[in-house]
Amino acid sequence: MEIYLIRHAQSTNQLQESRDDLVFDPRLTQLGRRQALLLAEYLASDEERVRFVESGIDRLRCSPMWRALQTTLPLAQALDLTPEVWVDVHEHVLTVDGSPGGTREEIRAAFPRYRLPDGISEKGWWHRGAESRSACMERAIRVAGDLWERAEAHEALAIVSHARFIDALLKTFLNQLPGHGHWYHHSNTAVSRIALVDRRCEIRYLNRVAHLPPGLVS
Repeated sequence: MEIYLIRHAQSTNQLQESRDDLVFDPRLTQLGRRQALLLAEYLASDEERVRFVESGIDRLRCSPMWRALQTTLPLAQALDLTPEVWVDVHEHVLTVDGSPGGTREEIRAAFPRYRLPDGISEKGWWHRGAESRSACMERAIRVAGDLWERAEAHEALAIVSHARFIDALLKTFLNQLPGHGHWYHHSNTAVSRIALVDRRCEIRYLNRVAHLPPGLVS
């Protein structure tokens, strides 16, 4: 199995100077929308796709957070794929403003082609407070386990997720301790590629942003 870990495009939270101004489920900025379009165009180009993902992407999954849903939309349209929302790949929840996340009706209305799991109800999908680092790592371990179970599948899977969660997931695959003593940096819409082969995780590349001109990297 080939796995492409994609960070969402720039969100409004990234423009805030104070943590007090952060919201639970921000939307993309104008720059973020441009980044998402450029990623989609790049991966849909025959020449660039061959160099970037070789055989193409067969399956597309994403976080239920709005910035990931928005980032996924042009990618799904360009690659003619139906996105599947995967609740467990949401960001490490540090900021809680009372929002339960998008409800089933809200997500259906904005993203009608997306496949939604039962975990997203008419009351949203997040009903807890801030998430501990250990709880985030437990999710990463669970996601890695799910992916290992499918490791023999001959498919290329793209997952649109978030910086802290992608960091945790890579550390899980590489049997590294959690924490920020070392950090797998991901720019907005950056792609990291790994392969699960013979019970071994192979790192193909990390934090690739070849689809963005320097002025659009954030």
